[in-house]
Amino acid sequence: MSAGTPDSLVALRGRVVTPQDVVVDGAVVLADGVVSWVGPVVAAEHADPAVAEAVARAAVPEPGTLLLPGLVDLHDHGGGGIGFPDATSADEAMIAVLEHRRHGTTTMLASLVTAGRETLLARAAMLADLADAGEIAGLHAEGPFLSHARRGAQSPEDLLPGDPTLVRDLARAARGHLRTMTVAPEVDGVVGPGGVAEALVEEGVVPSLGHTDASTEEAEAFVAQVAAGLAARAAAGVAPVREMTATHLFNGMRPLHHRAPGPIAACLAAAAREELVVELVADGVHLAPATVRTVVETVGADRVALVTDAMAAAGMADGSYGLGPMAVTVRDGVARLTDPDDPEGGAIAGGTAHLLDVVRATVAAGVPLADAVRSASWVPARVLGLSDVGGLVVGRRADVVVTDADLRPRRVLRAGVEVRTA
Repeated sequence: MSAGTPDSLVALRGRVVTPQDVVVDGAVVLADGVVSWVGPVVAAEHADPAVAEAVARAAVPEPGTLLLPGLVDLHDHGGGGIGFPDATSADEAMIAVLEHRRHGTTTMLASLVTAGRETLLARAAMLADLADAGEIAGLHAEGPFLSHARRGAQSPEDLLPGDPTLVRDLARAARGHLRTMTVAPEVDGVVGPGGVAEALVEEGVVPSLGHTDASTEEAEAFVAQVAAGLAARAAAGVAPVREMTATHLFNGMRPLHHRAPGPIAACLAAAAREELVVELVADGVHLAPATVRTVVETVGADRVALVTDAMAAAGMADGSYGLGPMAVTVRDGVARLTDPDDPEGGAIAGGTAHLLDVVRATVAAGVPLADAVRSASWVPARVLGLSDVGGLVVGRRADVVVTDADLRPRRVLRAGVEVRTA
């Protein structure tokens, strides 16, 4: 890549987190909205003269300064007081996008929840406008083909048996921007010929196993069908090999038991076979730190996507919020379904953290910094088939998050342009 002229380059210095490791005294050089050079400061003097000059001009960072890639969130229902399932205009939805962007999430899916057919189609069409504009990377539909027993904060009245026609209508309403969909394998009409899983693969949508009470065998059948479908499309040259996911592993699933291992065992085995990526809501609320650390150590950071499952209350004070048709109460930063008969509230109803907060909690759980960042950037970008974001790599979009030593955001750049952070 051409380095450009010295005046056209911007260099940042600090501890640089690349997809592979951490460069202790490193620099990232940006040009024309992309990453032009990455490496140790001492190596810059041997690089292109323009790069060497830009690095030499760069301000010496405060001790502990970190340079991270822009983060990528596969599962995000909103923030800043706005939920994607409830927003009725693109301008309203952008409030949630910007809430997360200014905290370092420069690429994200907008997640919907289970709702009536017309509501889902209308929201998909509205959010497709943001995807067309490049503000979001697409949509994630969480439901409506989910387990009633493991529905969590999903509307029970709107849960449906598998309906491939609705899948195709939703994909059309999203104008090609429906990227992932969470389904429960045991729900009638999801697995098997002519079912939802088949329709998702044919539409180029990543199937995600979640909100499920499936047995291990039912989950394995789903994984096998989806893996075969994805491989067949790749072999036919229709699409590259893609990976399915497991929606917020452990949450909204039958628990792992040594005599009834359920879907969690199937997901971990599929991740180990490199057929599946598991989402972890590692925010300190949804999962114990030891669970997060154990999963990463077991299947590897390359098989884990850190997500927020954020809802409208992300970045906001405690209080009352909505998540689609469900009422939610946030107390001490924890979102739960509002239950007038239980002052503690009902099921956990999404998260209130930003993805950078999740990275911080993951590191605090004992996961190496480079692994935590990789699982919040490089891996989810790969799941989405995006090769232009997700890492501080030459040629990728100049998405950079500058933090202090405690992973608190100081600056955010997207395509080399400063994102307002306050």
